[in-house]
Amino acid sequence: MPRTKRYLRQPKKYYPMDTPVSALIERKGSVVHAVASTITVSEAVAEMNKNRIGCVVIIDGGRIEGIFTERDVLRRIVGDGVDPKTTKVADVMTRDVVTIPPETSVEKTMVLFAEKSCRHIPVVDNGRLKGLISIGDISRWVAETSRAEADHLKNYISG
Repeated sequence: MPRTKRYLRQPKKYYPMDTPVSALIERKGSVVHAVASTITVSEAVAEMNKNRIGCVVIIDGGRIEGIFTERDVLRRIVGDGVDPKTTKVADVMTRDVVTIPPETSVEKTMVLFAEKSCRHIPVVDNGRLKGLISIGDISRWVAETSRAEADHLKNYISG
């Protein structure tokens, strides 16, 4: 009987940057602070300050209509000398919201942050808002992953 080589299937290597953003949302929680487009900028900022967050998602009729961020406050309110007490958030929010599905990798999300010059991306699955990923969430995750990998290598080397 001839000898045949058996090729064992190699386990797929784990590459941390392939981790889906859904894993990050599971860790941090899926709470997203949302407001209606009819409130004033002053009310939206009060909501952001109360919750210590950098943005609110604008939802009307169950749909994402925009996102309102600290950057919008600086550029479109303070920078333009607009009265936040009389201006509706709908007039100054970012309308073209970049969204991603939960299976989007950390790496692709990082690329989007860089390409779109944004700091917050809503995660949407089948039209439903599932969470919000910030550039800070990604940075913390990368730092934790790197620290864990360094610890693992240190333990491996030292025996």
